[in-house]
Amino acid sequence: MLLLRHRLHRAPPQKLLCRFRAMMGKLQSKLKHSTYKYSRPDAVIEERIQTRAFQEYSPAHVDAVSAVAALDSDLCVSGGNDKTVVAYNWKTGNVVRRFQGHEHEITKIACVYRSKQFFSASRDRKVLMWDLHGSSQPSQRFSGHAMAVTGVAVSPDSAQLCTGSRDNTLLLWDVGTGQCVERASVSRNLVTHLCWVPREPYVLQTSEDKTVRLWDSRGLQVAHVFPTKQHIQTYCEVSEDGHKCLSCSNGFGGEGCEATSTGLDACSCYLIT
Repeated sequence: MLLLRHRLHRAPPQKLLCRFRAMMGKLQSKLKHSTYKYSRPDAVIEERIQTRAFQEYSPAHVDAVSAVAALDSDLCVSGGNDKTVVAYNWKTGNVVRRFQGHEHEITKIACVYRSKQFFSASRDRKVLMWDLHGSSQPSQRFSGHAMAVTGVAVSPDSAQLCTGSRDNTLLLWDVGTGQCVERASVSRNLVTHLCWVPREPYVLQTSEDKTVRLWDSRGLQVAHVFPTKQHIQTYCEVSEDGHKCLSCSNGFGGEGCEATSTGLDACSCYLIT
């Protein structure tokens, strides 16, 4: 289930709430303008009128949405359990284009921001590259994992692609040729997410072994291992300035559902430029 929320707050007593939701493949938008009666310090009572508008977006998928990423300020790309990749204009609520080529559910989406290219990973062990204005067929195929691909990240210059899988491996690809140029494996390293550090040759990775690793793409070597967490880390992200990273956990039994922020400056291997 895809959940997108955006909230805008004005000074009291007025509140503006914008919500964007996708439930079972249907993206919805709700705009609610709610106000209420209140007493001012000068004892004057004011009352506001509540209005409500509802807009339902056209369906993006026929099954659960499993991944989404921003392509630019107007477009997002989503992947679903229906094996379909969809380019969607979230402002107008219209599907721009659909892409089909995977044999199983989509697991991850990675976009080259402010470009027309994006990548989709799937349980079919493949990653496909798409062009928004290109052919209906993938412009490149990346096949080399033995199990479902559960992580995909594209380099800042769009020349390289890093993929991770439940087979404990990371692969580094040449985007232009589609060839695998580096391969690395760590025991029990079931990849859950990958994120390329902005303007750097480093890739951040989370794993089911409760570890967050920083990889150097120059040779695809582990550059730093963060202290082991208490719960499985399911997602990671890096700030735009490259100074901080964020990792998240679903926890277990109602505990440990948290996000942890860590400074990258402390990594001896990592040079902030």
